Amino acid sequence: MTTAIVIGSQWGDEGKGKIIDLLSQDAQLTVRYSGGDNAGHSIVAGDRKIALRLIPSGILNPNAQCVIANGTVVNPTVLLAEMKELNDAGITTDHLVISQRAHVIFPYHILQDQQQELDRAQSGEKIGTTNKGIGPTYMDKMQRIGIRMIDLLDKAGLKKKLAFNLIQKQRVLSAELYEQLPSLDELTETYYAMGQQLKSQIKDTSTLINQAVDAAQHVLFEGSQGAMLDIDHGTYPFVTSANPTAGGACTGTGLGPTKINHVLGVAKAYVSRVGDGPFPTEQINEIGDTIRDIAHEYGTVTHRPRRIGWFDAVLMKYVTQINGFTGLVINCMDVMSGFKTLKICVGYQVGTEVIDYYPADDELLSQVTPVYEELPGWDEDITGVAGFDQLPVNAQNYLKRIAELTDTPIAAFSIGPDRSQTVQMQKIW
Repeated sequence: MTTAIVIGSQWGDEGKGKIIDLLSQDAQLTVRYSGGDNAGHSIVAGDRKIALRLIPSGILNPNAQCVIANGTVVNPTVLLAEMKELNDAGITTDHLVISQRAHVIFPYHILQDQQQELDRAQSGEKIGTTNKGIGPTYMDKMQRIGIRMIDLLDKAGLKKKLAFNLIQKQRVLSAELYEQLPSLDELTETYYAMGQQLKSQIKDTSTLINQAVDAAQHVLFEGSQGAMLDIDHGTYPFVTSANPTAGGACTGTGLGPTKINHVLGVAKAYVSRVGDGPFPTEQINEIGDTIRDIAHEYGTVTHRPRRIGWFDAVLMKYVTQINGFTGLVINCMDVMSGFKTLKICVGYQVGTEVIDYYPADDELLSQVTPVYEELPGWDEDITGVAGFDQLPVNAQNYLKRIAELTDTPIAAFSIGPDRSQTVQMQKIW
């Protein structure tokens, strides 16, 4: 039995998709366990670049069954459109399975997202949601009024549940937004029809996953976004509505924690973030602009320019702690070529005190001054190296220092966007 979880260990966009794509080549099952279509990830295979939002990154391997598990929330319209996009590109989706227990995003959830952002904007507390209806869908799940994928297969039951939900939404949406909704009959017919299209792929995925693990298959788990956007452990309230951390892989799939072998944390050699919230090492200057331009740092789904900062070892120690990483994957090492000096944040100064832990208070986080350790950079082009020993000495030292500061071994590093530009130092399977 070999199971591995791949976790974004910053604020998302760390390059999880490429690592999952690489590992999925030898996996029998790849599983998406949290989030929704707000979590874009790009995969480059040869000269082909594919942007995915909901379907697991392992979809490129036709021999590895792909699962959208119960911890995700599914917009069937987006899912079917994404399946068609892949099919049109010659990529099969016949090996995709969707959990019966996954909750469904409806148009009223998207409108509710818009309503909440309008309300927050008026009070000056905008969160920066992608308006995909993710949060409101999880809200309904917790309020026990949510509608699951299995419900799309029963027209009468679906209509009854939608009727109740429409009453609830009329109470929280402005009249102007509520009037944009389709009628009860239209919603029922549309979503029942989509359920019929997906019927053969809606299954009990918890049983499927556990059977694969018991059969000693290689099973790969991927979360959405990054650990610092976790609803419980991230920079609240500037977080997502799910648990992309390692614990979410268990509750989001129905697999027990004793069956997990590897937990890989994926990070960039620097830090990026989309949206609002504290970002201690952010560089709003020429350095940040240079890294953004070199790395083309713009959101896969939102196309928003990402905020850029130096590598934050304080953050990484915290994320390692809450996930129990067995190894780190450091992406975008090639982006750092050409900098005379590189900086790693090793502490936060708060007044006269320096702390080495990540505080929960977002007000405090917004006021800390990062304490940096400087390391010499390198000028060499490293995009063609095939091993750690081929890296410039300063690049080797940079990776070694990250491992020391986080007390976690480097499992792999990347020196370019292609699957082949990833050097593995720790064998997973």
